[in-house]
Amino acid sequence: MNVKARGIGIDDLELVCRHREAMFGEAGRDAATLAIMTEHFRVWLAPRLADGRYFGYVLTEADANDAPVASIGLMEIDWPPHPAHPEEDRRGYVLNVFVEPHARRLGLARLLMQLADDEFARRGIRYAILHATEQGRDLYRQLGWSGTSEMAKPL
Repeated sequence: MNVKARGIGIDDLELVCRHREAMFGEAGRDAATLAIMTEHFRVWLAPRLADGRYFGYVLTEADANDAPVASIGLMEIDWPPHPAHPEEDRRGYVLNVFVEPHARRLGLARLLMQLADDEFARRGIRYAILHATEQGRDLYRQLGWSGTSEMAKPL
């Protein structure tokens, strides 16, 4: 598949929302909950796309009128210096990695992750985190990502 990469912009709001909902749906999350999440995510995302706090890439299929086939979201988050990055007060955050089903197993997720690494490096970010679905864990491990001690509790 011949793909082109471009930066995510405000015109990609619905694409990002669709990819995020599909990603969580494939991970087994409840459709009704995801519909509510997407409604609120859309409101959260729009200003962040507009001002660049949410950035990332869309891969488009060059042979199919530039139809989007994959995307990745990135953020720079304020974080205190930590043993994993004792001189840094920020982290990169990878989210919403999604490849359309017909375009899987072609290396597109790997390409998205390389674009993320390059973008973080360009911004001087030397430590990044992500939350992996089961479907993504093997790829992330192959790319040098490892588990952390994070835990969560709904309040």
